[in-house]
Amino acid sequence: GKITATKKAEMLLTACLLAPAFIWTGMAAEFVVRPCDQHMFHSNVDNCLSEFNNSIETSGYQDSCPWPTVKCIYNKLKICVDDWAKVSWCWGSPVDKVFLEVHQTYFSLCGQVHDPPLTTLIMLITPVTIATLFLPLLCINLTTWNTEMPGTLGL
Repeated sequence: GKITATKKAEMLLTACLLAPAFIWTGMAAEFVVRPCDQHMFHSNVDNCLSEFNNSIETSGYQDSCPWPTVKCIYNKLKICVDDWAKVSWCWGSPVDKVFLEVHQTYFSLCGQVHDPPLTTLIMLITPVTIATLFLPLLCINLTTWNTEMPGTLGL
């Protein structure tokens, strides 16, 4: 279990020889987080957005929510942006800003709750209203069925 002085010297020598080798081959750089290359990210993501914008223009997003019709186009944009985020080491805020702008531009009408058409409301409400009105008549009819009328008992 004890490490001898010779073993310590061998480990120190190995570390001293391997460190320059890692630095010289660039393997040490793999362990360092690179800074975000904003220029690379934005110039390439602009190409992704241009393709997305051209594809979505025909979706009628100004009048109604284009989702899920444009789901395939959106997924292509996501893959494109994610790929350039990996290559340029830009994560978090730059990627979030891209998708925030896309959502504000093209999906602003999504998630807004609209009342259904009047005919749909009438079709949903009418059966419940009719059942409510006829239930007392049905109850009275069932409770008085097969009972003798008080006037026929000879009283």
